[in-house]
Amino acid sequence: MSTMKPLRRLALPALALWVGAASAQTTAPAPAAGDAPPPRAVMQMAAPVQSTPVGASPAAGGMAPGAATQNNAAAAAATAANAVNPLTSLAGLGTDYTIGPNDLIDIDVYGVPELKRTVRVNSSGLVSLPLVGQVSLGGLTAQEAEKRLEKVYGEKYLANPQISVFIREFTTQRVTVEGAVAKPGVYPFTGQLTLLRTMALVGGGGPMARLDEVMVYRKAPDGRMETLTYNMEKIRDGTEPDPIIYAEDVIVVKRDATRALLRDSLLRDAIDAINPFSALAPK
Repeated sequence: MSTMKPLRRLALPALALWVGAASAQTTAPAPAAGDAPPPRAVMQMAAPVQSTPVGASPAAGGMAPGAATQNNAAAAAATAANAVNPLTSLAGLGTDYTIGPNDLIDIDVYGVPELKRTVRVNSSGLVSLPLVGQVSLGGLTAQEAEKRLEKVYGEKYLANPQISVFIREFTTQRVTVEGAVAKPGVYPFTGQLTLLRTMALVGGGGPMARLDEVMVYRKAPDGRMETLTYNMEKIRDGTEPDPIIYAEDVIVVKRDATRALLRDSLLRDAIDAINPFSALAPK
């Protein structure tokens, strides 16, 4: 009997709770057929609020579309500014490139920092250097310019000088081709160019070209105009070397006067033959 009393005390409250829950389910009104079901609780995540200091423009993470467009345009402009210019880039510059007018070159004398210079080549191919004055470097490669400067400085001023020449900037060289060629004009080039390659650039000689006497006019370092004559037929045959063409050379391919006269004569005869007012017209 003593053990049944505590169990009875615990069972009575539990029974009361069960009866109360059952009565609540029985008395709750059932939803009508046309009523909508009760709304479900939906949890919505609030969008994070960016805290921007007063007076500060939107930064990363809260950038406005207009600002993003401006930044993209600025990045594209910076990329274009850093793009390599094919006319002044050293990427395609070979070891056979010859120094020309307006080139900017670095000259460094090992062990003598006072003689280090960055100079620009003038229109005559000359550079002005301390102690030795003007030195002609036009038409030379960087290696050839180093040897020439070592010789000039070694004659009077330095014992066994070691000189390095670096082409910092180069300008596009030009050659002018005129006369009886397919496409006369002014042609830019970089690196080494020969007469045979120049003729290939202009499409070869014209129908009346006199290729056995091609004239090359070149300005010498002292300002004189030199005239050189080459036979293209022999150069093509390999019996004569293919000469180097330098910047600002002017190449003139002459017209064969005999062939031109013959063609003009035949053309004139043909015109006279069909011209009723000509003395050569058939009666």
